[in-house]
Amino acid sequence: MQRALSTHLLVNHRLTTVWLDRIWDAGIPLVELFCARQHLDYHNRAQISQLGYWFRDSELKVHSMHSPMHTDDVWGRSGPDAVLNITEPIKSKRLRVVDEIKRALEIAESVPFRYLVQHIGTVGQEFDERAVESAFSALEQISLFAGQRGVEVLLENTPNDLSSAERLLVFLELTHLDLNFCFDTGHANIKEGLDTAYRLLKPRIRSTHVHDNDGKEDLHLFPFAPAGTIDWRRAMHTLRTQEDQYPLLLELREPPDTPRPLEAVKRVFEQLEELKPPEEK
Repeated sequence: MQRALSTHLLVNHRLTTVWLDRIWDAGIPLVELFCARQHLDYHNRAQISQLGYWFRDSELKVHSMHSPMHTDDVWGRSGPDAVLNITEPIKSKRLRVVDEIKRALEIAESVPFRYLVQHIGTVGQEFDERAVESAFSALEQISLFAGQRGVEVLLENTPNDLSSAERLLVFLELTHLDLNFCFDTGHANIKEGLDTAYRLLKPRIRSTHVHDNDGKEDLHLFPFAPAGTIDWRRAMHTLRTQEDQYPLLLELREPPDTPRPLEAVKRVFEQLEELKPPEEK
């Protein structure tokens, strides 16, 4: 599988060409841009223009972009209106959410990418038919706007009752939307389990988010971290069954005790690639 990295690892830093050079130097040919305004401010035309010029001459390519989840630069802590949720039942508020996501999608006009990764609902959100209707309405608009820019929307399995792996299939059945998936190993570990979630989503997986956790909280740990609970030998065997469909894309949280996180990422890729199937230990 081709190596790819989400800039989520660097979300506490402003995304600059210096960081992108370091990603390329670490032997990573693909990135996913993570839309958080303290990191990648899609309202800031100067930052987007600078990145656009850099990518035109770079061998590093943008595979995907993660849709923004908040309008502020403090992870939505400035107030409830800062949270971007496409299941918002009030139409006027939902249209503001859609407009914000469209603003982020305009990045594709300067920095081309293939996929937009989109959540349905927030962590822990319960299933509700109105939420399904709201998400359907929002995704119709987002998908049309994305398609006009050569971008395909991918739905991500998330730890809630609207978009777990099983619920994503129900959502497509109810709405008849023809969308594919970004498979998140950490979220699957919290919900159905990695093997079950992968089996359900397998035919439509087009990208991945690879990270670990304790089975309870969405920690975005490095694979092989002591607090992690995923069996990575088994996980890699599972992911390799359709490896031509997607890259191995790490979506990690920067460890506070790791001064050179990209060197740690490079080692993790090497460890994952060296793993043999369980029967070949």
